[in-house]
Amino acid sequence: MAIAIDFGTSNTVIARWNAATQQPETVSLPGLSVKFEQNPPLIPSLLYVENATLSTVVVGQAVRDRGLDLNADPRFFRNFKRGIGADIQGFIPELDGQIITFEQVGKLFLQQIIEKLAENNSSPALPNSGGGVESLVLTVPVDSFEAYRNWLSAVCDDLPVEQVRMLDEPTAAALGYGMVEGGVLLVVDFGGGTLDLSLVRLDIKADKKPLGFILKWGKKPLNESAQKAKTARVLAKAGQNLGGSDIDNWVVDYFAKTQRLKATPLTTRLAERLKIQLSSQTQASEVYFNDETFESYELELDRSHFETILKEHQFFDRLDESMTQVLQQARRQGIEVSDIDAVLLVGGTVQIPAVQTWVQQYFDISKIKCDRPFEAIASGALQLSLGVELQDFLYHSYGIRYWDRRNNRHNWHKLINSGQAYPMSDPVELLLGASVENQPSIELIIGEIGAETGGTEVYFEGDRFVTRRLGGDTSVQPLNDREGARSIAQLAPPGYPGSDRVKLQFQVDRDRFLRITVQDLLTNQTLLENQSVVQLS
Repeated sequence: MAIAIDFGTSNTVIARWNAATQQPETVSLPGLSVKFEQNPPLIPSLLYVENATLSTVVVGQAVRDRGLDLNADPRFFRNFKRGIGADIQGFIPELDGQIITFEQVGKLFLQQIIEKLAENNSSPALPNSGGGVESLVLTVPVDSFEAYRNWLSAVCDDLPVEQVRMLDEPTAAALGYGMVEGGVLLVVDFGGGTLDLSLVRLDIKADKKPLGFILKWGKKPLNESAQKAKTARVLAKAGQNLGGSDIDNWVVDYFAKTQRLKATPLTTRLAERLKIQLSSQTQASEVYFNDETFESYELELDRSHFETILKEHQFFDRLDESMTQVLQQARRQGIEVSDIDAVLLVGGTVQIPAVQTWVQQYFDISKIKCDRPFEAIASGALQLSLGVELQDFLYHSYGIRYWDRRNNRHNWHKLINSGQAYPMSDPVELLLGASVENQPSIELIIGEIGAETGGTEVYFEGDRFVTRRLGGDTSVQPLNDREGARSIAQLAPPGYPGSDRVKLQFQVDRDRFLRITVQDLLTNQTLLENQSVVQLS
């Protein structure tokens, strides 16, 4: 049985392959899922911790059904996906004297979904015997740093699944829309926490190769289809921390300014409802009365004022930044706007009319598709298990840290640039010498280098998870800056300054592992050969 999970900031979608219809279908889990109007079953990405030992939690729609999301309770978590792997500043949840990390919350959320699948007799997704699932595909934001992917890999280690893969959310969406092979597609994935743009090309490939980026192999290989494998080749990517939860906060701030409304989980929920209403109507209103506290709220907002709020927060300017970035990458490969065959809109935020109007400024309306905003990612991810081969490139650059004497600070020397396809055919070489007398070893700190055009900081303001625009400094996440991980080779005899001592060769294999070979130029010995250092994104 093949299962795909699109773990989102606001909502999570599960899809499975229906052998009878030979089509993907979304899975509804009683108590966890909710379905509104034309939308498929969605699991709200919410979690409530009932005790500090984390042995009892409530997830999904059950949190709302029990009213656990209406108060500023530290046991209630939302938007926690944005905190996984991020450098959080400010508020960190603490329950009964125990710090609760967002990585723990995310793991609990996914584990509860897997357990619920196993218990759900009407959905034969995970048999109670365990190990019955042949394939699980998990989707990730295109702009995710290595820390998030490493966390997801660790979560997979404990799952009763034979094979686990990861796939970028926009690429999965392109597959999920079922577009014609050979087309160049732009996916605008705009959910609750991230904006991801991905330009992909779907092709037909006659030969069979390992499918996708495999996190975990079981004892048995997947049963491969006799048909030719589809290939989804990623041509360009861009992304940033911006989503529907930011818009909810902006709406709350608007009412705080105009009606002195306090920012609470309840008012944030009301703001979200207003936003959703304005996707299908020009006027929205929400009334709430608490019969215990006698608090009452009556909020009204029209589409014109809503769009003004977006403009005041440079919303469309930020969208233009990402679109410009991905189109520039495309042009470097000879692809113009007119060469893009279709634009696929996915995620709840793309349902905002102003967002659709913004896309129409770049592309003809006949090319824009928005009929599967929620289920396309999970449905497309399933195809990794059904004969789709993924050809991808590295989204971030990678380099080593050095001391910049001119600026009197550490800086980063790039070794591998973003956009590098993998596996690499030719290694990158670097010569290094000793920096001090009698140096016993060579140490390197390898970093994942983010976009150089500025970025977004994710942090807490009180108990609200928000983002803030940063200046032009490059964001870097060290990958091995810890005791025992920095040293790459021992020098015997010790090294001395004045000449090159070692030659390093870096390359990336088909599974995105950065591998290093180290040769001692003095002794002509190979100290390391094709050694795995870290897994890249």
